[in-house]
Amino acid sequence: KCLSNLARNLSHHLSLFRFCEDVTLSQSILLCKTMGDKPPDWSSLINKKGEFVRSPSSFRDWVTADGSSGFPAEANRYHLYVSLACPWAHRTLIVRKLKGLENAISYTVVDWLLGPEGWLFTDSKPKCTLDTLNGCQTLRKVYQLASPGYEGRVTVPVLWDKHNKKVVNNESSEIIRMFNKEFNAFCATDEQRKLDLYPEHLQEKIEELNGWIYPNINNGVYRSGFATSQEAYDAAVRDVFTHLDKVEDILSKSRYLTGNTITEADVRLFTTLVRFDMVYVGHFKCNKKRIMDYPNMWGYVRDLYQTSGIGETVDAEHIQKHYQQSHLKINPYGIVAIGPDLDFNKPHGRQ
Repeated sequence: KCLSNLARNLSHHLSLFRFCEDVTLSQSILLCKTMGDKPPDWSSLINKKGEFVRSPSSFRDWVTADGSSGFPAEANRYHLYVSLACPWAHRTLIVRKLKGLENAISYTVVDWLLGPEGWLFTDSKPKCTLDTLNGCQTLRKVYQLASPGYEGRVTVPVLWDKHNKKVVNNESSEIIRMFNKEFNAFCATDEQRKLDLYPEHLQEKIEELNGWIYPNINNGVYRSGFATSQEAYDAAVRDVFTHLDKVEDILSKSRYLTGNTITEADVRLFTTLVRFDMVYVGHFKCNKKRIMDYPNMWGYVRDLYQTSGIGETVDAEHIQKHYQQSHLKINPYGIVAIGPDLDFNKPHGRQ
């Protein structure tokens, strides 16, 4: 009798397991149909050791104030294609704002969802816009408009030349330097014109900071999140937190990374730090500590957020929905986490 009851219970549990398995499969299929036939393929960016390796940017022309590059700085000639979720694109929006270039450089915001066709244009979601400039449905079509037959990676940000219908540049670190220096004739105020995020006397220090912040923190969180081996993940997370500790030490002695002046190094770091507790802690498994657990760094993030123009470039909805609905290999059901509660407007106490 006991064996008979055990057999019945086992049969019931197996049936329940098969039911749950079927529900799980059908939910996954439904999600893929909702978000596209298949999630974006990141496999080309993963090496044999399971490490995420970012590809270099493809378009590297330069806008200059004197026009010597063939791309003269002019008001209303250049246009940005950005994602509000992307930390690299976010850099360009911050510098555009700090330098008062809103009336000189227009922009288009892609859908937060990165699907199998890449970045799309829509006006059905908050703050997303159609491509009214070129009438394209996808950012890939914009790239191909500039370079027929283009089959490379399609990334944001993109600096677009409206006159020549060309992609000038899609490397954020270069775009922010153009905005910092080459468009000074079009800044809204004298104060913004005088603002220099890459001053000559700090350039060596800024380059040194960028040299370890980019691979270990900016890209380090991606190396952690997209790792496909334990060894690759362990190495990435170790790099992230070793260098966050280094940042915390620097910020215990000065308001900003180079002293008492905001520079591009702060802009480049901020776009990662402001996303860290929102998505990188959970989604990318960078959960050893939160930015909130670093007193100097947490104050620094709030300080920058409250700096005129910067806070309004941060969009938590786009950030959370992009990462958690686009990366279905990491988050198969596309469920968007409800937290955390972050108060970036709390007094920062930094001077």
